[in-house]
Amino acid sequence: METEGGSSGLAKSAAVKLSEMGERTKQFGTAMRDPHQQRRIILVIVCVALLLDNMLYMVIVPIIPDYLADLESEQSEHVHVVIHSNTSANSTNQAKSNKDNLDVQIGVLFASKAILQLLVNPLSGTFIDRVGYDIPLLIGLTVMFVSTCIFAFAENYGTLFAARSLQGLGSAFADTSGIAMIADKYTEEAERSKALGIALAFISFGSLVAPPFGGVLYEFAGKRVPFIVLATICLADGFLLLTVIKPFTNRTRENMPVGTPIYRLMIDPYIAVVAGALTVCNIPLAFLEPTIANWMETTMHSSKWEMGLTWLPAFFPHVLGVYITVKLAAQNPNLQWFYGALGMVIIGASSCTVPACKTFGQLIAPLCGICFGIALVDTALLPTLAFLVDVRHVSVYGSVYAIADISYSVAYAMGPIVAGQIVHNLGFVQLNLGMGLVNVLYAPALLLLRNVCQMKPSYSERDNLLEEAPQGLYDTIKMEERKGKKKGYSSAGNCLPVDENGFDPFRAQRSFSDESSGPEYT
Repeated sequence: METEGGSSGLAKSAAVKLSEMGERTKQFGTAMRDPHQQRRIILVIVCVALLLDNMLYMVIVPIIPDYLADLESEQSEHVHVVIHSNTSANSTNQAKSNKDNLDVQIGVLFASKAILQLLVNPLSGTFIDRVGYDIPLLIGLTVMFVSTCIFAFAENYGTLFAARSLQGLGSAFADTSGIAMIADKYTEEAERSKALGIALAFISFGSLVAPPFGGVLYEFAGKRVPFIVLATICLADGFLLLTVIKPFTNRTRENMPVGTPIYRLMIDPYIAVVAGALTVCNIPLAFLEPTIANWMETTMHSSKWEMGLTWLPAFFPHVLGVYITVKLAAQNPNLQWFYGALGMVIIGASSCTVPACKTFGQLIAPLCGICFGIALVDTALLPTLAFLVDVRHVSVYGSVYAIADISYSVAYAMGPIVAGQIVHNLGFVQLNLGMGLVNVLYAPALLLLRNVCQMKPSYSERDNLLEEAPQGLYDTIKMEERKGKKKGYSSAGNCLPVDENGFDPFRAQRSFSDESSGPEYT
């Protein structure tokens, strides 16, 4: 009887647990059908993808130089040459030549990711505009997973170079589609700025935490462990994407709107100004990362741990800059251009003060200033790109954020290769003064954006055609379907010319009081 009672209790307990699991699954399914809950989960997926990409970019900083030096020494042991005692000068020259060759290899390896990303972005942006955001994000995560596994098990420079370049291919899809998906899901300007600010915080966290993360695991667990950990997270993020978004089901590709071609977006003067600002503001960070460690060792006699933790304190002012800009943008959205210009001035001033630092403690302040300024520029201008596409082109964001990714890639492709040559030929002081001056001189160019908030959309399509709340790309698809049913209503998907829209972009002082159509964006 006791056995029967015990088994009955176990059966009841199992039934209760199964019922609870079923209820949780039902709640999860209900949450997935709720657009607001779904876009929060999508934001998490995108933020994890951006975190992984930037950790993969920076995690090799403490690993690769030491690992390549070990490979170089092993090769020299295999090809041992007997050197006589009177050839010590030759051996010294050979050692110097080997060091220079190693520096070149490291620089090319670091830059290869950004170079390939720069080349692929025009194609990935167009591809994203054609098929949507979810499939390219899945492709990017898959390629990043493969490249990370190759990194973990690579045993020579050629394999490391292939893995690094492959990562650039994955980033061109994952970064662009992820940021574009956020812009598409968060259609209100305040919410969009906040969501993009959260994404930027994850980018900063990945970039600044990856070097100590990689250095510690490399020191105590070996080269493979950091990459295996990141590959596991990448795989989990990919599975979450498949579970939540289900990119291969319920798609309406035949009704996808045709986005503005990337070459037309590139020649838009407003987008060009924003893209230039994103490149210029990231040059100090991209140029200092490969050069500052040697300068610290030469001028400050810094220890290895100080060089490894150089950028870690800058994470906190970067997050602070993102938070402040999001709050200010919500209160005064018409001053986005001013926040960006202020950030560039802060970057310029901070860059000019770096060479004056004599201790590690002094160096932290200008580096924090650089990252704070970059946060202001990025957080102010990335949502501006989406707004410009909304009011001047078609609300499809793949190509415009491919342009943003190209802007970053230009800075980070030049950094590892060009910065070392400038330091060698002109000096570290001249490098920093030049970068600071370029940022300060570019800041006034953002004055062109001061009337952007007064622009009006080319068609009041959402107000005229939709009854429910807007849902980004879904809205555009639905509008195309409805327009196809209306006789005589064009479904070309392109915006009206600027003159028909009642706005002349090249006359900043023009009055907008006589415009009679479309809601005003503030």
